[in-house]
Amino acid sequence: MQTNWPRLDYAEWQDTCSALQLYMQVVGKYRLARTPWVNHSWHATSYVTARGVTTSLIHDGPGIEIVFDFISHRLIGTTGDGRTASFALAPMTVAKFYDRFTALISELGGDPRYDRHPNEVPSPVPFDEDHVERPYDSDAVARFHQALVSIDRVFKRFRTAFLGKCSPVHLFWGSFDIAVTRFSGRRAPLHSGGVPAMPDKVAQEAYDREVSSAGFWPGGNGLDNAAFYAYAYPEPDGFADAKVQPEAASWNPDLSEFILPYEPVRSAKDGDATLLAFLQSTYAAAANLGDWDRDLLECDLGEPGTVRDPDPRP
Repeated sequence: MQTNWPRLDYAEWQDTCSALQLYMQVVGKYRLARTPWVNHSWHATSYVTARGVTTSLIHDGPGIEIVFDFISHRLIGTTGDGRTASFALAPMTVAKFYDRFTALISELGGDPRYDRHPNEVPSPVPFDEDHVERPYDSDAVARFHQALVSIDRVFKRFRTAFLGKCSPVHLFWGSFDIAVTRFSGRRAPLHSGGVPAMPDKVAQEAYDREVSSAGFWPGGNGLDNAAFYAYAYPEPDGFADAKVQPEAASWNPDLSEFILPYEPVRSAKDGDATLLAFLQSTYAAAANLGDWDRDLLECDLGEPGTVRDPDPRP
């Protein structure tokens, strides 16, 4: 099995990363407007593919799927009746990307009307009014995609060891992170909200149940470089002082999260095992300190082609 953990230097592609986040928000807001609400905003997320990132099928017009192809570096739309439209991912303004995308949706028979305001970014500018020229570093984007493929692989393996409610492994275009979230099954206290450029009720609905969540940021969000994170909501007493793995992981008091920089995973002899140790140990800390019913909620890691042993019956 190929396990590719490419070099990611946020400083080298920060402007391209910011542009890509906004482009994904343009597409994400379209999907959000055309898809019935699913708990915790799961209806609006994107997913990693062999070539890039997809919305999956959006039921608008003939049915439309949007793919960011990070190998050919094109934005591609396909429909349920066999049509295809695309344009190149290249240096441009957000306004130009928005114009090209809305034209693509119209060409494919969809409805391009939706909210034009980005979320979860400081000082948001409406898409069609953002005329700042943005770069597009195709080599950096390709490396980012390779990293996403590896992260998706490990996150999905981690997900197999949980029998309770668990999110898909998915990419949130607002905060621009790929994440996986486990749920205790209990209600949580009302979240305070306060997420930049996002209605409080969205955050409150997202966190209306107790969670242990982990994910990955390419950079930004108070971090100078790519990193993995893990947190619990509500945060149980003693969580910040928990001992987690690997040694490179530490508690960030500003974010109230455990942080594992990407580089120790990339440089490890076994990057998959290093990341899996972080995911498992941070979850165990949240579950133990939060008094989750671990016997009920957990099972062994899944293996290809092997049926999980059923729970013993009385």
